[in-house]
Amino acid sequence: MYESHFIAIMCGLVFGGEPEVTRAFSAGYDIHRIRIDCVSETHVIEAGRDTRSSLDSIQQALFAGQLTGKAPMVVLIDTDGREGAIEFRVRTVAEMLGVEYRVFTQEALVRMALGS
Repeated sequence: MYESHFIAIMCGLVFGGEPEVTRAFSAGYDIHRIRIDCVSETHVIEAGRDTRSSLDSIQQALFAGQLTGKAPMVVLIDTDGREGAIEFRVRTVAEMLGVEYRVFTQEALVRMALGS
């Protein structure tokens, strides 16, 4: 499964939100867009696997929260059953900034999708 599949499962089944929401903003006389992984009634959620590409998830969640007025959240999808360096770094910064942080295993998300 691709990361986008896990995000769609998590967004819909766990948070009751809408995945892959695009939001426009103006900067430097131009219109730019960001894609928010999941938007629920109360949160903007940035999610990703426990890899280096998730290190910018805090910034993305905070920026999306500022644009939408919703609380930021970061979700990491655990691929190896342990808290490695990436998860530790993201969790530490999330705690420092008061950003909600959660972890789901790939297996748990697959079970949710299958209804078991």
